[in-house]
Amino acid sequence: MATQGRFGFDRTGITRRDVLKTGVAAGIAAGVGELGFLSGLAPVSAAEASVDPKVMLDPSIEPVVRLIEDTPRDRLLEEIGSRLKAGKLSYQEVLAGLLLAGVRNVQPRPSVGHKFHAVLVVNSAHLASLASPPEHRWLPIFWALDYYKSSAESDVREGNWTMGPVDESAVPAGHNAKQAFVTAMENWDESAADAAIAGLARSGGTNELFDLFCRYGARDFRSIGHKAIFVANGFRTLQTIGRQHSEPVLRSLAYALLMHEGSNPAQRDDEADRPYRKNLERVKSIRSDWRDGTLDDGATRELISTLRTGSNDDTCELCVEMLNRGVSAQSLWDGMLVGAGELLMRQPAIVALHAVTTSNALRYAFEAAGDDEARRIALLQNAAFLPMFREGMQGRGNVADVSIDELDGAKEAPESHEKILSELSRDPMSAARETFAWLNSDDPLRATELIDAARVQVFLKSNDAHSYKFSSAVLEDYHHVSPKWRNTFLATSVFKLQGSGGRNSGLVERAQAALG
Repeated sequence: MATQGRFGFDRTGITRRDVLKTGVAAGIAAGVGELGFLSGLAPVSAAEASVDPKVMLDPSIEPVVRLIEDTPRDRLLEEIGSRLKAGKLSYQEVLAGLLLAGVRNVQPRPSVGHKFHAVLVVNSAHLASLASPPEHRWLPIFWALDYYKSSAESDVREGNWTMGPVDESAVPAGHNAKQAFVTAMENWDESAADAAIAGLARSGGTNELFDLFCRYGARDFRSIGHKAIFVANGFRTLQTIGRQHSEPVLRSLAYALLMHEGSNPAQRDDEADRPYRKNLERVKSIRSDWRDGTLDDGATRELISTLRTGSNDDTCELCVEMLNRGVSAQSLWDGMLVGAGELLMRQPAIVALHAVTTSNALRYAFEAAGDDEARRIALLQNAAFLPMFREGMQGRGNVADVSIDELDGAKEAPESHEKILSELSRDPMSAARETFAWLNSDDPLRATELIDAARVQVFLKSNDAHSYKFSSAVLEDYHHVSPKWRNTFLATSVFKLQGSGGRNSGLVERAQAALG
């Protein structure tokens, strides 16, 4: 029986349940130096993969989405590869098709995570692609295509959700759409929000939309930061694939941000919502010229110390006090990014990992938002979330009593970054100390060497979306931390990077078979 798809066509004959299959194509084992087979594709130029407001995708992206949806998992890489080699697909089209297939077919429930990482990871794969040598830029995208098929399989097992059509009768007029969206989001009203965001997507400006969404992405602590991550990653991907694809993405985003447990959050005082309500008042007390502060390493250390034991109220009040006494917001972000990394040192597991990736998302929101209040909210919400991540680590295994001060413990710097990645597979703390010693040399290229080598290990070893999300976040944020704190930040991050030991994931072998 035909079913109505999100874009209004009849999906007759083959169904997702028919075509979603497991299975991995056989291939020849590949190592770090065996990525040359990718030369069979035209390299992705940096210009093609970057934002160009003059380059708009063809509105007929539907065939690409259908190709991704309907091709069995064990054939998708081959089908995409053949079209790329024939010049029938571009990088932007594949990226757009991947994101749109995800938002149309993968439900951001019961949590904005789990199978929904197929959507959350698209921008992370794109960032990895941008940062790679041209001949390797397809590997992260091929990985994300395969990961989408795995997530779609999970969605089928959980009920086969598909985004439905907009209720056009409920879509407000353009001049009323913004207020209708704000009211719906404040009331946690899913149907009203869906109609309102459709209207606003058709009439609102991109910056206006981002300012709204970055507030609601930072509003509550449910899904351990994935809401803020979706806002940042969703908008960043739209910058590359084109504004014309925004409506289904923004509908998915609004739906995800309204995820909650129990009764309507607007009608109760839940711990997940409390920091935002308090911070809406705190931002009013921040001096109007807060952006003119100066770097203060002492303030950064004070904030890191408070993050170790203080409550979310303590950290937010301290941030307000520091801004009002002339400390630069950069010093506060240094403290939060390094503080998140220290949590990872103490427990290199899923909660602390999300402290790092959420800080990346909210740091991006802080830098990208045009609304002054939205920027202050992003900063204060991140300050509130970090102690909540710290508390969330309790009961999830050992929390080591370590700090960033213990990174300065290597007897001498290793002879190469290969030694660090090898040591990482055996002893992460030793690798972190070696990283710190390696970076604190007189060679400014050492960080780039290590970052590039670590990214290749993700390509080769990763079976998990978190590896792409995490590595893209920390390798990006290295350049957003002040020079004094960069080496410390990167050294804390090695706890969840990929070491060179262990087996390859199989993705390179599959890609080799597809492109051979």
